Amino acid sequence: MAKILRTEPNEILSKAVEYHGFVFTQGMVARDLEGDITAQTKDVLDQLDTLLEIHGTDSTRILQAQIWLKDIGDRASFNALWQAWLPAGEAPARACVQAVMADPRMLVEVMLITTK
Repeated sequence: MAKILRTEPNEILSKAVEYHGFVFTQGMVARDLEGDITAQTKDVLDQLDTLLEIHGTDSTRILQAQIWLKDIGDRASFNALWQAWLPAGEAPARACVQAVMADPRMLVEVMLITTK
């Protein structure tokens, strides 16, 4: 039976779960919720870089991304940072939707599925 590796699990979630070379991240939100969409997106992408590195992978190996924006009007600002973060030609399958966030100060949440 293959081992399931859980990163920083608590009672309701793990930051990431690794199984058979796949890494599934939690929905990542900014640590500082006072920032604008640019600041929050940069923080989320930085956190994802760190989490992926812990699991021995990176943004070149993303298979799927799920993105929630508080305001779909922020999509262009998000996409500018997203495109700069992704290596050229390595865009994953993706969904980006407007959503009611758990905290009204949250402007963006990103969840990834990657491979090693």
